[in-house]
Amino acid sequence: MSVVRPSLRPLATEPARPGWVRQHARAWHLAVATVCIGAFMGQLDASIVTVALPTIQRSFHTSVSVVAWVGLAYLVALVATVAAFGRLSDTLGRKLIYLYGFVVFVAGSALCAIAPSIDALIAFRVVQGLGAAMLQANSVAIIALAVPRERLGRAIGVQGAVQALGLAAGPAIGGLLLALGSWRLLFLVNVPAGIAAFALGWFLLPRSRELQRGVRFDRAGLALLVPAVATALCVLTIGGSHAGGPGPVAALAVVAVALIAAFCVHERRASSPLLNVAVLTNRDVSTGVLGAFCSYVVLFGVLLATPFFLERGLGLGIAASGATLAVMPVAMGVTSAIAGRLSERVGTRRLAVWGMALCAIALVAVAAEHAGLAVLVVALAALGVGLGLFTPSNNASVMRAAPRRSVGEVSGLLNMGRGMGTAVGLAVTSLLLALGAPATREAHARTFGLTAAALAIVAVGGTLAASLATRAPRAPSATLVGAPGVVEP
Repeated sequence: MSVVRPSLRPLATEPARPGWVRQHARAWHLAVATVCIGAFMGQLDASIVTVALPTIQRSFHTSVSVVAWVGLAYLVALVATVAAFGRLSDTLGRKLIYLYGFVVFVAGSALCAIAPSIDALIAFRVVQGLGAAMLQANSVAIIALAVPRERLGRAIGVQGAVQALGLAAGPAIGGLLLALGSWRLLFLVNVPAGIAAFALGWFLLPRSRELQRGVRFDRAGLALLVPAVATALCVLTIGGSHAGGPGPVAALAVVAVALIAAFCVHERRASSPLLNVAVLTNRDVSTGVLGAFCSYVVLFGVLLATPFFLERGLGLGIAASGATLAVMPVAMGVTSAIAGRLSERVGTRRLAVWGMALCAIALVAVAAEHAGLAVLVVALAALGVGLGLFTPSNNASVMRAAPRRSVGEVSGLLNMGRGMGTAVGLAVTSLLLALGAPATREAHARTFGLTAAALAIVAVGGTLAASLATRAPRAPSATLVGAPGVVEP
C-alpha cells in the first residue's frame, strides 16, 4: 500500500538535478557543501539561543523555568521525531524530506521572530525543531549516497567540522546580533539562509536511488514514540534541575516507562515497525549509535559545567570564559576535517577508539588536577581533538554498514542517539552541579572534578563501544552505501 495519495504525488516527487550537475566530476563536492549548510544551521541554532535566554526572559517578564522551555521544546521535537523522519525518508526520498526540512525550519524561524508571547515562542520552537529533525535525519544519509565510498570518511569529516564550527560560532554570533538589535534577529537570520539552502539543495542534491516503496508508515508507532521520548526527556531535564520537586518527576518517570514499554510491544507486533530492530543487529550500527550517545553526553556535559567553573571557581570574566571554552569546539572542528581523510588510511574503528580514549584521559586529568587553568585549557583542547577524531570516524563506520534502502532510518537513529546524549549530558551535569551546591571557589573546584570524573566514565563506555565495531570496512558491494557504479534515476 502506497504511503502517498495520487493527488499528493507531485508534492512527494524528488526534483532531479540538472544534467550538467549530475555529470560533473565534482558533483559530490557540491552535494556535501549543500548538506553542510544545513548541518551548520542546525548546530548554530542549538547554541545561539542559549545566549539570548536572559534577554527573552526580561522581554516577556517570565521565570527562568519557563524560558528554559525555549531550548527544551526544540530539543524534544528534534529527538522525538528524528528517527521517524529517517524512516519516512527511506519511503518518500531523502532529498525530498531534506528539502521540506528547510521549508519547515524557515517557517518556524520566521514565526519565532514574530512571536507575541513566550507560549507562542515555545510552540514555534517546536516547529523549528521538527524542521531540524527533517534535516538531521537525512544529512549523513545524503552524504553516504552522494559520495564515492572511498571518500566517505573525508566527506563526513568535513560535515563534522562544519557542525563543530556552528556550535562554536553560536554564542559569538548570538552576542553580536543581540548587540545590533533584538533577540528576534537570532531567528530572523535563519530565513534568508534557509531559503538559499533550499534552492541549492533543489539543484545540487541527488535523488534517492533505492527506496522502500509500498511500505505502510507506522503511524501508531509514531503516536507512541513522540510522547515516550518527550516524556523521557522531560524527566531528565526537569529531574536534573530539581524543578517541581520529586513528585512530578516520579510521575513523569512512570508515564515515560509505560509509554516506552507500550511502544516496544507495538513495534514487536507491527508488520512495518517505525524503528526496525533488524538494523540494530548490525554490530557497527548498534555500537555506533551507542558511541554517538556517549560522545554527546561528554560534549554537552563539558559545555555546561565548564563555564560555571571558569567564572565561579577560577574567577574569570564572561569574555575570558567564553574564549577558554571555545578551545574545545575549535579543536574539534579542525580535527574533524583532518580525521575524515585520516580514517581512510588507518581505519574508522581505530580512529574512533583513539578519539574516545583521549577524551577519557583528558577528563581524568581534569578530575585529578581541576584547580589549574593551564591544565583545563590543555584538557579542553584534548577533548576537542578526541571528539573530532571520534565523530566522523563513527559516522562513517555506521553509514558504511547501513543497507542503502535504510540509510535514512540509520541516520535518524544516529541523530536520535546524539539528541538523547545531549539531554542526558545536560541533565546529569546539572544534577551534579546542584548536588554539590558549591559556595566557595574550592567547593566549585571539587564539584567540577566530580563532574569530570563522571563524564570520564561515560567516555570509557564510548571507547568500549567503538572497540566493538568491526576491524575493517566491508568490501564495496551493491548492498552498501557509497557503492560505485550506481546511477541516479
